[in-house]
Amino acid sequence: MRLLWVLLVAVLVVGASANVAKIHKKATTETEKKHIEDIEKKLEDLKHLEEELERELEVVEEEEEEEEMAEEEEMTEDQAEEEEEEEEVEEEEEMAEEVPEEFQPQEIPGDGCLGVYCGAGRMCVVNDNGDGECACNNACDSEEDARRRVCSNYNETWMSDCELYRQRCLCEEEDQSCLNPENKHVHIEYYGECQQIPECVDEELEDFPRRMSEWLFHIMRDMAERHTLSEHYVRLEREAEEDPKKQWSYAVVWKWCELDSHPKDKAVSRHELFPIRAPLYTLENCVATFLDSCDTNDDHAITLREWATCTKLSEDDLEKFENFCEGIREE
Repeated sequence: MRLLWVLLVAVLVVGASANVAKIHKKATTETEKKHIEDIEKKLEDLKHLEEELERELEVVEEEEEEEEMAEEEEMTEDQAEEEEEEEEVEEEEEMAEEVPEEFQPQEIPGDGCLGVYCGAGRMCVVNDNGDGECACNNACDSEEDARRRVCSNYNETWMSDCELYRQRCLCEEEDQSCLNPENKHVHIEYYGECQQIPECVDEELEDFPRRMSEWLFHIMRDMAERHTLSEHYVRLEREAEEDPKKQWSYAVVWKWCELDSHPKDKAVSRHELFPIRAPLYTLENCVATFLDSCDTNDDHAITLREWATCTKLSEDDLEKFENFCEGIREE
């Protein structure tokens, strides 16, 4: 576009110059001479315009050349990268051909571990068929922090919960790395190194259900305030706020429903009691004795009736909450 302007101005300048030369020859009066001077001035302006347009045209041409060079360089770099990638692929294929087939990584279609749940001390691995299955953890991270240590039910300190659960898994699988066959029943008694726990006397054990219900209701209230409690339990917490008599029963039944999780079989196992047992063990010296007393038939599981009995709920409360957890889960 600018080139067209330059050519047009050049034509105008040449044409105007020829006309001025002709007028000079014919000019006789002062008026004609003045008219010639005006034309000459305009001609001079056109010449300046022509020069400016030529300079702009040169700048544009330089910019276009620079852009073309940059594009060529970019294309060259892209081509070089593509060539390098192709060479790397070829090298990898050549190296793969040198490795025996049985040692080459096998491509596994899909994620066989998707949806596979493995318990503590176990991890999901994909077998030769591409299916996920649970196996004992290969190893645990080295832990130097004393706060990571745990005390087992055999009053033995372990460096971490990972180490304890891994050892239990190895013993359950009768692996040669099992240190003691009894470890297939090992579980965490409480967090921290093993220590001497004061004996639970009868008076403390008798008062424990009250202390525990108050503690549980405080947790329930705190979770409701922080919006981490489900809608169903929030409604119960609000009812209990208005009626203090409900605080005891609602709190202890809420916790039993929460503990009955893996699996939801209307019974809380010793393992499922861990979230309430381990954190309180060194703070409440009666928690272990109390939870053991709840399992009246010694089958390592606590039913809702057993829970209601040891937490001193009434028979009316038990009838009211008999299908409480199932009703909440179906909402």
